[in-house]
Amino acid sequence: MKDFIHIGKIVAPHGITGHVILEHALGKQINFKGVDALFIENAKDSFIPYFIQAASAKTDTLTHVQIEGISNREATTILMSKKVWLPQEDFQKLVEKNAPLALLGYMVQEAGKDLGVIKEVIEQPHQLLVTILYQGQEAYIPLHEESLKGVNHAKKTVTVELPDGLLELYTEVS
Repeated sequence: MKDFIHIGKIVAPHGITGHVILEHALGKQINFKGVDALFIENAKDSFIPYFIQAASAKTDTLTHVQIEGISNREATTILMSKKVWLPQEDFQKLVEKNAPLALLGYMVQEAGKDLGVIKEVIEQPHQLLVTILYQGQEAYIPLHEESLKGVNHAKKTVTVELPDGLLELYTEVS
């Protein structure tokens, strides 16, 4: 699973010929040129490759996709609301560098100290939350104008200034 990146989900059928609408967080219009397959989550941590016959970007978050073997509207029902993943190398080719998802794998730092690598990006209306592993515990770090101090794409780091006591919530009490 760590070699796959969650990019979005199938949200609706489109038309009667088996096209589906993929809602993604790649940050730009995507037609999946150079990508052979999307990996759709069948069960938790179980992905099935679905080969792309055609894809056309509609907005920077929606793409219409024709999947091999899915040729009518009824056949799309097995894909509805399923999470869509890409292999790491395909993800890197497609993601917009300014998209929040591009922060996956970056190191979160505060006051020059490494806190943890970003494992997940959660977009919310007024902020982003990123998930890191901090001292053996999963921790949620808010990224908004008060806490985010900088992003260095060359070094793959995110510098933050966190509210007092936030990290202590995630450390085990002995």
